[in-house]
Formats: sequence, structure tokens, C-alpha cells
Amino acid sequence: MGAIRKSSKEALEEKIEAAKERVIRTKAAHEAAVDALQKLLDKQTAMRSEEIARAITNSSKSYEEILRFITEDDA
Repeated sequence: MGAIRKSSKEALEEKIEAAKERVIRTKAAHEAAVDALQKLLDKQTAMRSEEIARAITNSSKSYEEILRFITEDDA
């Protein structure tokens, strides 16, 4: 006896299911990568904030002078 050949409908349904599974795996990997990126960006923001705070603390300029410099319009 020969092998039973799948109908084109069955083959198509199998391909659709396989594609759905790939989408699910890809989405999970994408979400994990986005989460990892966000954590790194948050860490970078925190480090920058700490660096600015240290610079302000160690500066000979007053708080008002620093604030005026930061907020002045370059126009």
C-alpha cells in the first residue's frame, strides 16, 4: 500500500497552524527583547540622573544659576 496523501486543504491547515505557532514564538521573543531594552533604558536614565545630581552638588554655581542655565531658551 502507498502512503495516503494529504488533501491540499489539510496541508494548508497544517501550514496555517505552523505559521500561528511561529508568530506566537516570535511575539514572545519580541516582548522579552522589548522588556530587556526598557530595563536597560531605565537603568541609563537613573545613572544619568545620579550623574546630574552629583554635578550639581559638586558645582560652585547656585541652584538658581544652574536652573536658569538649564531652562534658558537658546533662541
